[in-house]
Amino acid sequence: MIIHYLTQLGLWNWFLASLLLLILEIIMPGIFFMWFGLAALMTGTLAFLFAASLGFGWQAQVITFLILSVAIVVIGRRFLGAQTSPGDPLINQRGEQLIGMRATLDETIVNGRGRIRINDTLWRVTGPDLAAGTRVRVVAFNPISLEVEVEADEQPAHDQQS
Repeated sequence: MIIHYLTQLGLWNWFLASLLLLILEIIMPGIFFMWFGLAALMTGTLAFLFAASLGFGWQAQVITFLILSVAIVVIGRRFLGAQTSPGDPLINQRGEQLIGMRATLDETIVNGRGRIRINDTLWRVTGPDLAAGTRVRVVAFNPISLEVEVEADEQPAHDQQS
């Protein structure tokens, strides 16, 4: 049954397969189906150009498609692999993303606890007792709060000398 289908494989089926694979790439992006879609398009073009003159049968078409698929994947990964970044390793770790950020205290830190607003979120903070309005830097994150310290230019004169 498969051999019968392959022997009936017309030239336009490669273009249809290419179109379907490229549509799949649009629906499920990930630069995976694109390579095979391009290989199918190139196979269809070669079959269209050389089918009559060279006897480019279904066996040669399938082998051409496989060779082109491997070649296009290797070439594409080499060029696009160097250009794409691995992304933000802290993308789902919001607290860790805040380490190193500077902000102004919203509430006074009393007994080591206070609050700070970063972007649109009010965070619970721990650190030395400080007045509201003091510029601080986030130095650590734990699941309950952020740990902050006074920025260097905000420290009192006696702290800067030691």
